[in-house]
Amino acid sequence: MTSLSFSFIGYLTQVAPIGANNQINIILIRDSSSNLGDVVVIGYGSVDKKDVTGAIATISTKDFQKGSITSFDQMIAGKAPGISITSNGGHPGSGSTIRIRGLSSLSAGQDPLQVVDGAPFSGYVNPNDIESVTILKDAASAAIYGSRASGGVILITTKKGRLGQTKVNFNNQFSLSQVKDYVDVLTADQFRDFVNSSSFFNEEAKSLMGTANTNWQKEIYRTAVTSNNNISLSGGIGKIPYRLSVGYLNQAGILKTDNMGRTTGSLSLTPTLWQNHLKITLNLNGSVTRNRNANQGAIGAAIAFDPTQSVYDGTDHTFGNYYEWVRADGTPNPLAAFNPVSMLSQRTDISHYNRGFGNINVDYSLHFLPDLHVSANLGFDVGNSTGTTKEQPTSRNTYNLQSSTVYKGLNNQYSSDFNNYFAEYMLNYKKDITSIKSNINAILLYGYYDDRSVTDNYASYDYFNREIPNSQPKYPDSLKQNTLISYVGRLIYTYDNKYTLTASLRRDGSSKFAPDTRWGWFPSVALGWNLKKEGWFGDASALSSLKLRGSYGITGNQSGIDNYRFIPTYYLSDNVSNYQFGDNFYSMYTPSSYDESLKWEKTASANIGLDFGFFDQRIFGSVDVYNKHTTDLLAVVNIPAGTNFTNQLLTNIGSMTSKGAELNLGFVPVRSNDVEWTVNLNAAYNNSKITKLLANADSSFKGQPVGGIEGATGQTIQIQNMQQEPNAFLVYKQVYDANGKPIEGAYEDLNGDGQINPYDDQYSYKSPWPKWVLGFSTNLRYKKWNFSTTLRANIGNYMYNNIASNQGIAYNMSVNQYLANAVTDVLYTRFINKQQQSDYYVQNASFLKMDNIGITYNVGQVLKYKNTDLSLSAHVQNVLCITKYDGLDPEIYGGIDQNIYPNPRVYTIGLNLNF
Repeated sequence: MTSLSFSFIGYLTQVAPIGANNQINIILIRDSSSNLGDVVVIGYGSVDKKDVTGAIATISTKDFQKGSITSFDQMIAGKAPGISITSNGGHPGSGSTIRIRGLSSLSAGQDPLQVVDGAPFSGYVNPNDIESVTILKDAASAAIYGSRASGGVILITTKKGRLGQTKVNFNNQFSLSQVKDYVDVLTADQFRDFVNSSSFFNEEAKSLMGTANTNWQKEIYRTAVTSNNNISLSGGIGKIPYRLSVGYLNQAGILKTDNMGRTTGSLSLTPTLWQNHLKITLNLNGSVTRNRNANQGAIGAAIAFDPTQSVYDGTDHTFGNYYEWVRADGTPNPLAAFNPVSMLSQRTDISHYNRGFGNINVDYSLHFLPDLHVSANLGFDVGNSTGTTKEQPTSRNTYNLQSSTVYKGLNNQYSSDFNNYFAEYMLNYKKDITSIKSNINAILLYGYYDDRSVTDNYASYDYFNREIPNSQPKYPDSLKQNTLISYVGRLIYTYDNKYTLTASLRRDGSSKFAPDTRWGWFPSVALGWNLKKEGWFGDASALSSLKLRGSYGITGNQSGIDNYRFIPTYYLSDNVSNYQFGDNFYSMYTPSSYDESLKWEKTASANIGLDFGFFDQRIFGSVDVYNKHTTDLLAVVNIPAGTNFTNQLLTNIGSMTSKGAELNLGFVPVRSNDVEWTVNLNAAYNNSKITKLLANADSSFKGQPVGGIEGATGQTIQIQNMQQEPNAFLVYKQVYDANGKPIEGAYEDLNGDGQINPYDDQYSYKSPWPKWVLGFSTNLRYKKWNFSTTLRANIGNYMYNNIASNQGIAYNMSVNQYLANAVTDVLYTRFINKQQQSDYYVQNASFLKMDNIGITYNVGQVLKYKNTDLSLSAHVQNVLCITKYDGLDPEIYGGIDQNIYPNPRVYTIGLNLNF
């Protein structure tokens, strides 16, 4: 019988018999074994996957999380081992905190460097434009970026056009976001019962209770609607491939009055000229964002406000008819929480944010020496932010007794600009030397990076746009600028397709450091051994691939360091801090702290890895073990009075280690024309420890306090100390009664001196950082149906419940002529006074979350147009969370729970149309 064979790069060949039926339906199935030949972006170039020598993870379009995805970090959460992504809250556009292989610093920046199509960029990229995300995890891979790569590197590659017929893609998503959980506070009836039954509350306090039953959290939250629309055109004009896309996102927050509207646009041109000797890549991206920023202070106020009071006050219109706590003279009680509904409705904060970034890369392969490429990469990242915050004259927040008859409300402006530019010039030599079975890929690069920002300073105005006296700033603007210069060399040598050596050296000079410490060297070396190519395994057909990797490298850190910290600087006091001499008032110059010996923080990392595959890559994965050692740690430390201009100083204080292991496993249990099932499991273990501190030789040194908490001015709950995990909780050991309930004010006397004293009787207890980070994702295709889900888990992380420690006591409920609500924990502990240093509030925050679950149906051809393809989808995000933690969310970066903006559950339906 005659048959036809259908094949395409990256897919399994399908053979179909030709019969009487003229119609043949073929579905090509992706060939997972083709991954062995994939090209991997490694920074300043790319290599075949078989030649990768470092710890690199690549996540492509088919692997991304689906649903209402508004930022790239949401796309990759749970998809690769060693990558921890923690949401910064549910506020529209809030983003996430990304950590690669745990911590590498105490006070300096730890965010990974983001590079978009070769341009360093830390802003928003439309997820609909992203083709793949590559993560450089080990120092040998990241060291090519030197001083900017201590937190790892994330390389984002956007979609590009191809020559041929114009293709159009339209994508629409409609989402509903709902509050998943509320902070567990007393209801109005529980509040009244507790106050009436407790001897702590006097008759005056009881008389302040109202008759209402107000759930303040339900008053400030809502079901929010999001619409996300994207359209793109791709194809070729003559010999110029192009892709043009436009997107509009309108996202309402679950906190009332919160809204973001964002328009994005991108254009890429990728022509190849002069018989493929000249390649030009032009990338232009822009976004225009308008925010209506809700007053997030309403979140804490809704937890604290008395539930027996009504939202509105029908008898007193002083505060816009909203109920507020006032003193006997009618003025606001300054200690009481504000009415949360009033905080939202009487404030309007509108901001506009415009940003553009892009680059042009010109690569010329010399006609007389085509193995040598000369390239230039020039780019920019510029933006402007403006805004106005207005509060109505009746807003309690702007109430001022002395000037209330003159200046009312608020009408303030703010604005800032930044202009970042870079230029990179590179020589790249690539050569296959078949006579000696060798391949050489070498680069030399020079880079110049300049970052400049200006913040405009304005006077304050009242609601009626009248300037408030003495609010005019001393300077109209504030300028910040720093420059980085880099020299880079790298060699990739492959012998016999078995052995690969990668070595790089980067030298960076930063204006943030003094001339004597300005320059730093950042070397790396890595080896790869393709064991499958050896003859040891004979005819072991079950083994598809086996490669051993080893690497060592050093990266630097200057992120998070203010400019000019190595020289003494002064700032002029504002108008409320003037000094009087005679009849005149003068502003005084105040010095800032500085350290003239400030130098690079450096992280040296060693990595050993093994990549493997079995049964034609139906089972594949990798194992990595690493050891990171950071020296000259940058941290803010307390210093004795008189030794500097202030009592705190940013300096190099010591060292820290992070050790860990990672496992990534992929399975294809079923693969056929009608069914394909893929599964991915990943796990990462990490343990960080501080090994040295500046003052460790001084026996009086108790560690560096960090982690400020609410409800206790100047108090901290965490400590940085030798031989301990960073940010360990420093607490008293709680004593419990026979029924297991904590006894108020009773702590163990750890040093046995008969007294309970700070530090002497406190101990380091647990850490906010998880020991294990796990991910699971699966995708099941049955004919035209597709089902997917993603789960994540953290194990070993602990959280300090600052909401419970601050608002789980009776004393806070009735003080100074007002009432305040409490969390329900007060019914259990019966605490009267705050016990904020107790380990009772340090809780196990390990969790299992289902991030996403969804289903897609591929309708296929629509309206009888042959080149159309339509798919419909439905997804739910933030589906469930299993945890022992008593608070709202067990996943808060830093480990201190202080009224986070809740992450909503999101229901999304979407359509994707190609034609």
